Amino acid sequence: MHRSPSVTRLFDVPYYQLENHAQERCFVHKVNGEWQSISTHSYLEFIQQISASLLALGVQPGDKIALIIQNNGPQWHMMDMAITQIGAVNVPLYPTFSEKDFAYILAHSDSSYCFVSDDELLSKVTKVKTQTQLKEIYSFENLDTPQGWQHFLALGSATAVTETIDLRKSEVDPNDLATIIYTSGTTGTPKGVMLSHENILSNVFSVGNTLALYDSDKRAISYLPISHIFERASSYYCQYMGFEIHFAESIEKIGDNLREVQPHFMAVVPRLLEKVFDKIVDKGSSLTGLKKRLFYWALDLGERYQPYNANGAWYEFQLSIARKLVFSKWRAALGNNLQFMIAGSAPTQARLIRIFTAAGIPILEGYGLTETSPALSVTQIAERGFKIGTVGRVLADVTIKIAEDGEILAKGPNIMLGYYKRPELTAETIKDGYLHTGDIGEIDSEGFLKITDRKKQIFKTSGGKYIAPAILESELKKSRFIEQAMVIGEGQKMPAALIQISFEFVWEWAKRHGHTIDNVSTDEKLRARIQQEIAQCNASFGKWEQIKAFEITSEAWTVANDLLTPTLKIKRKNILEKYNDLYQKIYNHQ
Repeated sequence: MHRSPSVTRLFDVPYYQLENHAQERCFVHKVNGEWQSISTHSYLEFIQQISASLLALGVQPGDKIALIIQNNGPQWHMMDMAITQIGAVNVPLYPTFSEKDFAYILAHSDSSYCFVSDDELLSKVTKVKTQTQLKEIYSFENLDTPQGWQHFLALGSATAVTETIDLRKSEVDPNDLATIIYTSGTTGTPKGVMLSHENILSNVFSVGNTLALYDSDKRAISYLPISHIFERASSYYCQYMGFEIHFAESIEKIGDNLREVQPHFMAVVPRLLEKVFDKIVDKGSSLTGLKKRLFYWALDLGERYQPYNANGAWYEFQLSIARKLVFSKWRAALGNNLQFMIAGSAPTQARLIRIFTAAGIPILEGYGLTETSPALSVTQIAERGFKIGTVGRVLADVTIKIAEDGEILAKGPNIMLGYYKRPELTAETIKDGYLHTGDIGEIDSEGFLKITDRKKQIFKTSGGKYIAPAILESELKKSRFIEQAMVIGEGQKMPAALIQISFEFVWEWAKRHGHTIDNVSTDEKLRARIQQEIAQCNASFGKWEQIKAFEITSEAWTVANDLLTPTLKIKRKNILEKYNDLYQKIYNHQ
């Protein structure tokens, strides 16, 4: 993928699209149940109009503008480009943040204006406005108040200020601050990651070169939170390439939208893949006779998949039959056109990568952090760059070295400017030009990077043995009974686990066995079944690592109850606080 010399700042991307791949359907979204599209030309007109209104409000270069939306849509991208082209800074927030987090981030970031997608968010931000420096909050909805979208757009006349906008654009340097992204974090206070235009664009093009896609006649679906750098960088890439971006209505409707849109690519988080896979297996297990046998035969083949015909001609012949008879249905359920899915934000089970890739839907895995804009490495099909169990080779413009304690250190044009107003934390994280990732890993003889754990999450038992929880948790979640797991035991004599069952599957299981469950935490039959699953998991681990006790939580861990991050990673600190009684039960009964 050739990087045009004209694209050095984020807002150069839509202008490049207009020149090179002008689209009738640049963005496609649903309005009142109908798909509607916006052309590249209209997109740029809106960008100018919004910039004009921001100038009318007196927005200066360096001012911070907050954006909070429930579901991805064109207006977020219009705002993003309009904010950055006048030298201001985009501060995106997750809609799932608590009011306390909103108050902290809006105040800490010095945001002067905030734009929200709907009434619910408008009222949440209004409640905390007095704790911030916000001058006004605007909604993307047309309201009968000065806060409505149409009132905001009427503030400025784009034609009257074209020269001012052009002047502002010319003054924006590629190394200027473009955005502050507050990491929702699995622990502690949100940190504001400062990224420049060049941080993000260097990474977009570096990943683009690795993926090596050339034609612009493609569709992508956007549904992961756009406030997360993974989805955001992916959308800049799609805009540069001239792909149509279709916005899913919501995460709940993603299945229907995939069949309607039939995308060629999508970014995914591992939790979503696990849910898709569980649904497929549920359907497969309800088949009967020959169909059921065929399904499990194909699944078994998929679990043994190796890239580049490593399993030999007989395996590939069987796989071609499985693809026709079984896997073709999986592809159809995902819209039939997917060339690959790119997974990020957390480790993906190797088993899922094998099975989906065997099914003809390769899962490419990327690794990185918000602080690295986001990618440090990515797998690719070409140049034998696909090795299951690794996160691919390091990107061409990134340097990785492994510290003595195994921590991954990274250097490159994509490394953040620092943490906003946290110079001491920036100095702790970036030393001698290398970002300390907090992840433990190794590079193998073929140059593939393998992540083995989070440095902060590895803990010692009281016997001095090291436990790497992420690996155990990933193994536990292979069970259809277990939706989430958190391994505990720091400073204790043995590791244990807090388990959130897969409620839907467990109710089905109980029904099949004519068993009524009154309380999932204490039901003896369920506990015995979960113990079997844990015993199976334990078989893969050394004695000191094995899970010796567990407790089942009575409710699901969700983003809404603040036990998962917006990208569906577990919040360890919050889970421990909420289920302290179960923790005490495990360790005080020993």
